[in-house]
Amino acid sequence: MSNEKIVLEDATQDCCGSCESPSERSKFKLYFPALFSFLMLVVGLIIDNFLNTSFFDGWLRISWYFLAYLPVGYPVLMLGIKNILKGSFFTEFFLMSIATIGAFAIGEYPEGVAVMLFYAIGELFQGSAVKNAKSNIQALLDVRPNIASVWRDDHYIQVHPEKVKVGEKIQIKSGEKIPLDGKLLSEKAELNSAALTGESKPIIVRKGETVLSGSINLNGVIEAETTKIFNESAVARIIELVQNASSRKAKTELFIRKFAKVYTPIVVICAILLTVLPYFIVENYAFSDWLYRALIFLVVSCPCALVISVPLGYFGGLGAASKKGILFKGASYLDTITKINTLVMDKTGTVTKGVFTVQEIETNGIEKEEFLNYLVALEKKSTHPIARAIVEGTASTQNFSVGEVKEISGKGLAGKVNSKNVLVGNASLLKQYKVDFPDSILNIVDTVVIVAIDGKYAGYVTVADELKEDAKESILQLRKYGINKIVMLSGDKDSITQKVANDLGITEAKGALLPEDKLKEVEELKKQLGRKVAFVGDGINDAPVLAVSDVGIAMGGLGSDVAIETADVVIQTDQLSKILTGIKIGKSTRNVVWQNIGLAFGVKAIVLTLGAIGMATMWEAVFADVGVAFLAILNAIRLQKIKWD
Repeated sequence: MSNEKIVLEDATQDCCGSCESPSERSKFKLYFPALFSFLMLVVGLIIDNFLNTSFFDGWLRISWYFLAYLPVGYPVLMLGIKNILKGSFFTEFFLMSIATIGAFAIGEYPEGVAVMLFYAIGELFQGSAVKNAKSNIQALLDVRPNIASVWRDDHYIQVHPEKVKVGEKIQIKSGEKIPLDGKLLSEKAELNSAALTGESKPIIVRKGETVLSGSINLNGVIEAETTKIFNESAVARIIELVQNASSRKAKTELFIRKFAKVYTPIVVICAILLTVLPYFIVENYAFSDWLYRALIFLVVSCPCALVISVPLGYFGGLGAASKKGILFKGASYLDTITKINTLVMDKTGTVTKGVFTVQEIETNGIEKEEFLNYLVALEKKSTHPIARAIVEGTASTQNFSVGEVKEISGKGLAGKVNSKNVLVGNASLLKQYKVDFPDSILNIVDTVVIVAIDGKYAGYVTVADELKEDAKESILQLRKYGINKIVMLSGDKDSITQKVANDLGITEAKGALLPEDKLKEVEELKKQLGRKVAFVGDGINDAPVLAVSDVGIAMGGLGSDVAIETADVVIQTDQLSKILTGIKIGKSTRNVVWQNIGLAFGVKAIVLTLGAIGMATMWEAVFADVGVAFLAILNAIRLQKIKWD
């Protein structure tokens, strides 16, 4: 991953440009300027207000406060000048520089130091908040394995995972991270996948099942055969998705950033007018009084609280979601998911486990063993859960040659097996190729995979799936939370689809749908006034619907790469209940963002008004800027602490 500083980069450059993380220099060096200025300011205020000394006056007093100002003021002044040289004139560095220099010019030395000091302290808090907000991503980055033990030349050697090819055998010792996605060769493995899925409970994986990179082996030495290269592995995919989330900012965030660029020059113009216009209006005009009010206006108007707290709020939401195994591909989807009132879902792998078991095998004019050899040979070319179940659940004694494989979306597979034309799929596939089969097959409730060899019906296999444990309760809770319309659309037989829908309490369901049929159904729903549609799926054939829905949600555990790439939200745990968790996080994030906006504008408006009429000092201005920014940051960080389950 080329860019690990992914979110808040622009914000920290704009509003935390003077901050550096403790990893870049020691904490002492980082906090020393603010500490020095604070002590100098406190001593100066004590001498000014409590010790009646005549020596602390004139150039000595000016020099004392100037020395207090320099450690915190110099970096800001330099950043202001650098931005001006780059053509960015109206920044908060410019505002703070003008305000504090103006305070010194009219003899308000303590206020000038205080404004810059508390601004610097605010910057330190903001830098710390950004660092904490990035901690979830750093935790993901730390999960990336950097060593793989691969079997080569009759022994295991250690190489970087990027150098391991698909199909090689790797060894993982107890306590080590699995370096690449693979298929377990050992009989059993106990894995901790918390970094990938957010689930702390260890999982048991058995021989032939998938193990994901980034998981930690908890017990004994295990072996696996790699199925993906390093850059396509689960952990690499998760990191890439979360890192790229920053490129899709929410509308609120984009508006605030654009607003700040227009707002700052307006503030400067208003401050100048506040200084000059009273000369023509009020009696007994005193330039220093009105300049002081204008300086207060500048300090209060600094937009830093908004520019930093809004993206920090969204990042807090993204981080909280990733901890729960929910990957939003951008802050914009955190907003959109809160508006969803219609949920459309696929069946297999979404509400069901997608782990099929073979129930019945029926042949017609062919030996069972030969029938299975043809069936398994072609099904090995598919990644569909039903195909995997057939391959793993039936015994095939020979490796038949396979070629010219074609996937007919929503129907099945066609190909050449041992020079014979073989069809494997549903009834629609055989009808398409004009192959006759017994009508009684259409009455079977379980999923049926029909086989035809050289244009003749050869038999069928039935497989069955089961509901996910959380499916029924999740749908009930989603309805209570405002999802008033839930629809199931499936490519499976309508009889099976209706049975599953009935078990889940879903009243609207349609089966035997092709991908284009699903797409049409969702497009029709979107045309209805006020409908905001989310679609949940996991297969390649779900990709078009995931793309067209307002929010596309992919099941990331069993889901196809195409579905995961197309979706806006990826659920790593494959749990339907995570949809509700995602909606809750989205709503809480939106509430925090708008609370921060309201707090910033509200306090600033009050202090601006009081400052303009001479009823507020620089001290109130400091609170309206730095204090509000600090409160907004604390509010945003709160998202990371909430327990969502």
